[in-house]
Amino acid sequence: MKSLIFTILLIWINFILAIHSQTPYYPPIDTDFWESITPTELGWNENKINDFYEYLNEKNSKAFILLKDGRIVLEKYFDTFTKDSLWYWASAGKTLTATLVGIAQEEGLIDINEKTSKYLGEGWTSLPKEKEDLIKVLHQLTMTTGLDYNVEDLDCTNPECLKYKADAGTQWYYHNAPYTLLEKVVEKATGQNYNIYTSQKIRNQIGMNGAWIKLGFNNVYFSNARSMARFGILISSNGFWENKNIIKDKTYLNQMINTSQNLNKSYGYLWWLNGKESCMIPGSTRVFNTMLIPDAPFDTYAALGKDGQCLNISPSKGLIWVRMGERPDNQFFISTNFSNEIWRYLNQIMQTTDLAEEKNANSLVVFPNPASDYIEISNNVETGLRPVSTTQEIKIFNILGECVITVETQHTVSLQRIDISSLPVGLYYISFDDRVFSFLKVCK
Repeated sequence: MKSLIFTILLIWINFILAIHSQTPYYPPIDTDFWESITPTELGWNENKINDFYEYLNEKNSKAFILLKDGRIVLEKYFDTFTKDSLWYWASAGKTLTATLVGIAQEEGLIDINEKTSKYLGEGWTSLPKEKEDLIKVLHQLTMTTGLDYNVEDLDCTNPECLKYKADAGTQWYYHNAPYTLLEKVVEKATGQNYNIYTSQKIRNQIGMNGAWIKLGFNNVYFSNARSMARFGILISSNGFWENKNIIKDKTYLNQMINTSQNLNKSYGYLWWLNGKESCMIPGSTRVFNTMLIPDAPFDTYAALGKDGQCLNISPSKGLIWVRMGERPDNQFFISTNFSNEIWRYLNQIMQTTDLAEEKNANSLVVFPNPASDYIEISNNVETGLRPVSTTQEIKIFNILGECVITVETQHTVSLQRIDISSLPVGLYYISFDDRVFSFLKVCK
């Protein structure tokens, strides 16, 4: 009887969940129309919105957009800026490049585990051949080329500027030049101009506008704010745009937005990651024992660029936000603190708990969600006065209430990786220690 009640309750909860949060909206690609939903309809605190807009204005913002499940909740432009105005992504555009590299690999044109010299030719650095051959495309994606950062210009891509500091894979440093050369890797591998390849594979597929423009050594993407938001929808929808499977290699996509190496756990393939136990930041070799954006949801991942260009995505909350503008303050050029301040305002508007309260909640944070190959579970469960066993169980149930996966985990382990590649498409229920639960959507 208890099993039957559990099954009925589970089906009902999943049904309600599916109705309210599992169907993303995709704005049409051939019109300016974009569905919206009001803060009132979401039960948010509208009284806090004007304060937030004043803050954004004080911080030299040009545009801000907040999406919930793909629909516009907030959209604000400042001064003479409009929804059609173009602005630079700065280093937030690195994430667009990472996506294009993945698509080129999916097409069999690039192998990220091949040495970079296969595509750029020998002598693209000033390193001895045996050291240059250690550098793979993967190292360019993860900022681990080992090239010397004590050079006059970190943007310079000339061989004389690319000097040896450490073996590839042994050093993390935010070095712009090796990243920039990824564009040449894509062009050499595909035989196409970088703008044309971007337009064919992503821009035209999802209704973006914009183009890459050469500024010195850098190639910078310019578009309107809505285009950056569209890109956020594509990534958060597991590479789909409605029924179009644009990023087919889901393994690469998941790797792109998860820890890519052990040196900086808050860095994927040119994406910044929240919810990790430590982080590194541009311009520093120090490891900070903190999350990247403490007031953001644990599963947030972000594209961050100079002067506060930001794209933040939280799959668990169904939230995507974009900020474009001039330098907001005197912080470092990629300002994680600025993103954190925006999340503080948004938490007040959404009337959500702050991170301290969330840590004390009996809940699990599941990332990515939706997922296809694996998930990582962060355990934020308070044990209270209950005796703590050395091991506990994470169980995944299907919609019929059948346990399909059981994983034992140590109580002291805060992050557990689970292979779900064998699970069919559908909605699942995750239980930790038979006390708390979360939901999981599996898609392929």
